[in-house]
Amino acid sequence: MKINKAIFAGSSTRVSGRPKPKLPEFAFIGRSNVGKSSLINMLTGRSSLAKTSSTPGKTRLVNHFLINDRWYLVDLPGYGFAKMSNEERRELSDTINDYLDNSGELALLFVLVDSRHEIQRNDLEFIATLGRDSIPFAIIYTKCDKMGPEALKRQIEANEKILLEDWEELPPVFASSASSGAGREEILSFIDTVLNNL
Repeated sequence: MKINKAIFAGSSTRVSGRPKPKLPEFAFIGRSNVGKSSLINMLTGRSSLAKTSSTPGKTRLVNHFLINDRWYLVDLPGYGFAKMSNEERRELSDTINDYLDNSGELALLFVLVDSRHEIQRNDLEFIATLGRDSIPFAIIYTKCDKMGPEALKRQIEANEKILLEDWEELPPVFASSASSGAGREEILSFIDTVLNNL
């Protein structure tokens, strides 16, 4: 897939406020320091489409980006929240849950996991809720340029072993790097395949 057009379409805290028209949506979520905004910018080829920050947890809204006038890339707030009050945590949880529960156009959710570390408990807990709610998802390992290929392979295999303790079958898995562009073609090709099968 070649991205010829990628524009910010709107922000909201509830599905009722998302932009129109309704189109297939591919959403991205992960812990608040996983490199989500950088990955989105790399995938779209737009260096400042999603706002990046050295302070984790800056995404507080559901941000829609219209891609090729055909589908939305959706940037969701992180679930491993940065330092914030309990009230702010509840508001973010409500925003995320409202989107996941009520977005009938959600074609696939990409869950981002930092490749440098063992998959975290909040990652596993979040993924478990996707299974319970029958939400289709794939996993993208980020920051894969930060370690050698053998170390990366071992870490992904270790994470898959942990996931298989609760899952009979693993979801699609991608390895990516916002710095090198690794994984871009594979992820966009996968999105294209899902779109063509809708």
